[in-house]
Amino acid sequence: MKKHINRMGVRRAVAVAAMVLSANAAWALEPFKVQDIRVEGLQRVEPGTIFASLPLRVGDDYNDEKGSAAIRALFALGLFKDVRLEAAGNVLVVVVEERPTIADVDFAGTKEFDKDTLKKAMRDVGLTEGRPYDKALADRAEQELKRQYISKSLYGAEVVTTVTPIERNRVNLTFTVTEGEPAKIKDIRIVGAKAFSESTLKGLFDQDTGGWLSWYTKSDRYSRAKLNADLETLRSYYLSRGYLEFKIDSTQVAISPDKQDITITINVTEGQSYVVSGVKIEGNYLDRDDEFKSLITIRPGEPYNADKVAETTKAFTDHFGNFGFAFARVEAVPEIDRENNRVAVVLKAEPSRRAYVRRINVSGNNRTRDEVIRREFRQYEASWYDGDKIKLSRDRVDRLGYFTEVNVETQEVSGSPDQVDLVINVVEKPTGSLQLGAGFSSAEKVSLSFSIKQENVFGSGNYLGVDVNTSKYNRTLVFSTTDPYFTQDGISRTLDLYYRTSKPYQEQGGNYELVTAGTSVRFGVPFSETDTVFFGGGVEQTKIKAGTNIPAAYLAYADTYGATSFSVPLTLGWSRDDRDSALAPNSGRYQRLNSEWSVAGDARYVRGNYQVQQYVPLNKQFTMAFNGELAWGTGLNGRPFPVFKNYYSGGLGSVRGFDQGTLGPRDVTGASLGGSKKLTLNAEFIAPFPGAGNDRTLRVFTFVDAGNVYGDNDKVELSELRASAGLGLSWISPLGPLRIAFAQPVRKFAGDRIQKLQFQIGTSF
Repeated sequence: MKKHINRMGVRRAVAVAAMVLSANAAWALEPFKVQDIRVEGLQRVEPGTIFASLPLRVGDDYNDEKGSAAIRALFALGLFKDVRLEAAGNVLVVVVEERPTIADVDFAGTKEFDKDTLKKAMRDVGLTEGRPYDKALADRAEQELKRQYISKSLYGAEVVTTVTPIERNRVNLTFTVTEGEPAKIKDIRIVGAKAFSESTLKGLFDQDTGGWLSWYTKSDRYSRAKLNADLETLRSYYLSRGYLEFKIDSTQVAISPDKQDITITINVTEGQSYVVSGVKIEGNYLDRDDEFKSLITIRPGEPYNADKVAETTKAFTDHFGNFGFAFARVEAVPEIDRENNRVAVVLKAEPSRRAYVRRINVSGNNRTRDEVIRREFRQYEASWYDGDKIKLSRDRVDRLGYFTEVNVETQEVSGSPDQVDLVINVVEKPTGSLQLGAGFSSAEKVSLSFSIKQENVFGSGNYLGVDVNTSKYNRTLVFSTTDPYFTQDGISRTLDLYYRTSKPYQEQGGNYELVTAGTSVRFGVPFSETDTVFFGGGVEQTKIKAGTNIPAAYLAYADTYGATSFSVPLTLGWSRDDRDSALAPNSGRYQRLNSEWSVAGDARYVRGNYQVQQYVPLNKQFTMAFNGELAWGTGLNGRPFPVFKNYYSGGLGSVRGFDQGTLGPRDVTGASLGGSKKLTLNAEFIAPFPGAGNDRTLRVFTFVDAGNVYGDNDKVELSELRASAGLGLSWISPLGPLRIAFAQPVRKFAGDRIQKLQFQIGTSF
């Protein structure tokens, strides 16, 4: 850094000297009246730029002061290396030497960074085509590039800047990079830890000394930001276990002479472990002491837990906000008894003043209309400030899925201590997608897919999508559109047009097909902030196309009721989803209940299914997941349940280890028919992939599955359930969620078709 400053000082000195010499040249001129001004030395700069910057005009009297001002003004343009003033009689001659212009900026040897990204960064600092070349800017860019490589653990990276003059006073600027190998963490030491083993503490860190999967996780790459996060995790671990006076004394990061190995040493002082002796509240609690006491999660007799203290103070602050006190202050003051290793926690509160919301402003929505965001808000303008409603509003905007970030800021109104403004800051993300893809699964073989979707058409909040799938067994063409605010009250409307062809998963089933075409409309009514009820109706036509090895049940249904069945199904459903993530959930519950009733047409039936998923976090790394699904259907008006509405089980998504869709009743030919009743139970223990640290995109799991389907006239017998157990891998890949499972059937019957290894993209449970 010192070397850089010295060079900058030299450059400034040279520039100042040039200005002084030029000014001296100007000062050497005798005063005269300017009859004309001539410019010499221009190559690319327009003469008008010179004349507009000069403080002198034809007819003015020239003197030393005006000459000096003219030189300073021209140097300030940043376009010239040298400026001189000369006199030819009463003509003022401005002699300039232009800086070379940048013709091109290029990068050589860069692998860690994208060239286009680097060129954009250079453009932002002024190093781009058509701009004057400035060596000071080039030096700064070189140093910044080195810093960026250091942030990637490439400490040995070297950057050489080459300036190549070309015709017309232009230069090509090239940054040649020798990246070298990244430095890796060789050792992490925690000095002073006694209460917990060093291996336990290091297991909390996202950074480590590496494993066989470090090429993917890069957990052995040093990062200051990651180290700070790990130190906070370490501090939180101690403070949540009674070590109230725990301190991180210092942190040393040492790099080997060859810049390849990094050693991190963390020095800590644990202090004593304290037990909570009591909790007291002091201050103004709005005469609602009992309400606030019920929010306390700190328990006497337990080790002091900073997480519970923070949880309690936040709960107090939020509760004050529910009554309009936006500026309430709550402080937890520990009263330490070091002799007995006990601590009393005193919660001091000052509600300050009550406030109401004057205005709600929306910022950052360049595409999404204001009304799309505002209609999700439950806090209204000119109403009392309500913390619960503000949090709910923020969550509702976030759940739209149109933004990468949603934040709500509270701003005081100057001169009005009882008013606040709310500012909703959003960062938009692309909500449209055009996808061409291919997939392969053990059941489906090769399938091609195409989709075009726009979740926020023209910023209106409406959804529009077209899906095409060329799966071997399930081909689909679907057109769908949703208006989430079909009415001002938030009732949604979804229109679907679909055409589907399907075959049984078992290849021995022959080449017969079921072809279904239809249309439907569905409305969603939000009965609460978390519950939505769906209802709708549609028309549907199903054809049974005969082919080789068609099951007798399909022929019998076609002979009795016709190969083409027309139906008018009405639908009713309910859903609730409070999982923390749809792709890699760690906590929460998902429930859905769907029913379908055909009230007219050739096929008369009613069917429904209920599914519940529960995720229980055991700690930061491990999760237990449970899934249950129950489905049932029956025919109406003396007709059997249509065979083309049967449920199937077996394989991924139901009971792993059995061939896809082969459980339950079969035809005399051995073809699986499915059934009108279905029961599925799953349990998984989910853990990080060994060597992947806490990366939630790549995880392993063990599982136990049980389930079966039953025919129209069969009873649901638990003794008929099939069961399996096994291991699996879950990876959120660029193509979508990928799950691979190896299962061993633990309860099977004669004739069951076994498939131990199964995988598919986009399947859960």
